[in-house]
Amino acid sequence: MTIDELADRLVTLCREGNYEQAQRELYSNDAKSIEPTSAQGMPSVQGLDAIIAKGNQFQRMIQEIHGGHVGGPLIAGNTIAITISLDATFTDGTRQTINELAVYTVQNGKIIEEQFFY
Repeated sequence: MTIDELADRLVTLCREGNYEQAQRELYSNDAKSIEPTSAQGMPSVQGLDAIIAKGNQFQRMIQEIHGGHVGGPLIAGNTIAITISLDATFTDGTRQTINELAVYTVQNGKIIEEQFFY
């Protein structure tokens, strides 16, 4: 799969809300997921199983999704960048709009690293 094909597939699955499917299809087994140091409760992890578990943890924190958008992709070399916005009410009752930049590094047709900026 070329980086263009991978990027298009990633964006399609994310727009559909199929994040775990994207991870299972497009990530290497030893991929890294890096969160900002200020991210509360969301650790940086390594390994596909740990990335999927982290995503499930985030989903459990959401009570209701009101809207969202996935923009991109922008491709430069072996890097893909997309924007993600999410308007959600969390289980603690707070409603937040999260805007983030997600940057993915690709090697041998698989995502080997994701890093989030928000």
